[in-house]
Amino acid sequence: MVPQMAIETKKMSKSLVADGAKGGFLDQVKAWPERTKAFYSDVRTEMKKVTSPSLKEVRATTAVVIVTVALFGLYFLAVDTVIGRAVDWLLHTLAHRG
Repeated sequence: MVPQMAIETKKMSKSLVADGAKGGFLDQVKAWPERTKAFYSDVRTEMKKVTSPSLKEVRATTAVVIVTVALFGLYFLAVDTVIGRAVDWLLHTLAHRG
């Protein structure tokens, strides 16, 4: 099943290709106001479909982001510590060989 947005995108791309194949530069300049009007009409139609998340959804996703960032921070702290100590040990060992 193809989503509605994909169908609309295909229609728009086909019309753009057809518009580009019709004429030269002058025809494109003449068609610009109509294409601009159609574009803003499409934007207005799509914006009517947009909904804002509820406060509950915002809190839930914010909590997920905070926990995820904290976990990644701890992971990178551990990796940085291990690699830092390994490099220090390697440099210390190589310095005392000579």
